[in-house]
Amino acid sequence: MNLSNLVEHASNKKHFQSIAGYIEFCTRYLEFIETGLQARIVSQNESHYQFFQYKQDGHFNITRPLNSSLMYDAESFASATEQFFHTIEKLKNRETPSAALRHNIIYTIYTIQQSIGATLDALPAGKSNQARKLNGDLFERLIRLLILDLGIECVSGTVRVPVKDFDGTELFKSNYQHDLLISEAGELKIIGSVKTSSKDRIDKIFVDKFLYNKLTETNLPHIAIFLNDVQRKNSKHENKYGINSTFLPGHFKAYTFKLNSLDGVYYCDIRPSMLEDPTLSKHIKTIDHFFYSDLRHLLNKHGADLDEVAIDTNQEDDH
Repeated sequence: MNLSNLVEHASNKKHFQSIAGYIEFCTRYLEFIETGLQARIVSQNESHYQFFQYKQDGHFNITRPLNSSLMYDAESFASATEQFFHTIEKLKNRETPSAALRHNIIYTIYTIQQSIGATLDALPAGKSNQARKLNGDLFERLIRLLILDLGIECVSGTVRVPVKDFDGTELFKSNYQHDLLISEAGELKIIGSVKTSSKDRIDKIFVDKFLYNKLTETNLPHIAIFLNDVQRKNSKHENKYGINSTFLPGHFKAYTFKLNSLDGVYYCDIRPSMLEDPTLSKHIKTIDHFFYSDLRHLLNKHGADLDEVAIDTNQEDDH
C-alpha cells in the first residue's frame, strides 16, 4: 500500500472488526515505512523516540513521537504476532504464558496502535481533531477485542445506575458512559476507561469511580488503560524535536490519596517516573500485568447484578 491507501484504510473503522484486521493493517504500514518516508527524526531529549516525516503525499507532516524500543519493524512483527496469538490462547485457557513473552504483549499492542496513529498523522492539519477521535476509538476497540478473544464478555456503553432512597426505593437512574464494561456470570465486574493519553482525562476517571460507587454503595473495580503519555515538543530549530510528558503526577497522587485509588492503571509506553516513584509504581503498571494476572483477579471479585444495572451498548458509527 502507498500512504494514500493507508490513510484511506485507517480512516474507515469498518476495516478494524477483528484483531486480524488490526494486524494486517500494521503489517502494511511497517512495510511502507521501510522505504516510504522522507526522514526519521530522532528526539533531542530522549533519543529512543523518533518522529517520521512523510513525503508530499503526506503533506510533509511529522508524526507523533514513536518509541523505537517498543515498536517492531516489518521483519520482526510477523514472528511477534505468532507469539502474541499463542499468548492470548494460553490466557484464554487460563494458563500462564512464559514470563519472557510479557514484552511481546506490550510491544505488539503498542506497534499496532501507533501504526494507526502515525498513519492518521498524514491527514491535513484541518482534520487533526477527526484523526484524534478516530485513533482513540480504534484503540478502545482494540482493547475490547482482545478481552473478547479471551472469552470474556466486554462491551462499551452506558450504565444506568439506580439511585435509591434510604428505604431501598429507587428514585431515578443516573447514566454513565464507559469504554469497557466487563461482565461474567450475570454480573458487571469491571468498569474501564481506554485512552491513548491521560492528558485532560485522568480527573474524570477518578471522579467516575467515586460517583458510581457512592451512588450504588458498592466498590466495583474501575481501571484505566493508556497507550502513552508523551507528545511532540517543537524546537525553534528546523527538524530539532523533543518530547514532553503529558502525565500529571500531582493530580494522580492527589486523587489517589484524597478521593479513591483506581483498581488498575496500565500503560504500553510507561514513563520512567512511574517506575521510579514509589507511590506511582504502586498504582501504575505496564499493560502485560492486566492481561497476565489482574483481569482474572478482578473478575473473581463480587460484581453488580446485570438485571439491576441496565447497560445500553453503543451502536458504533463505523464510517
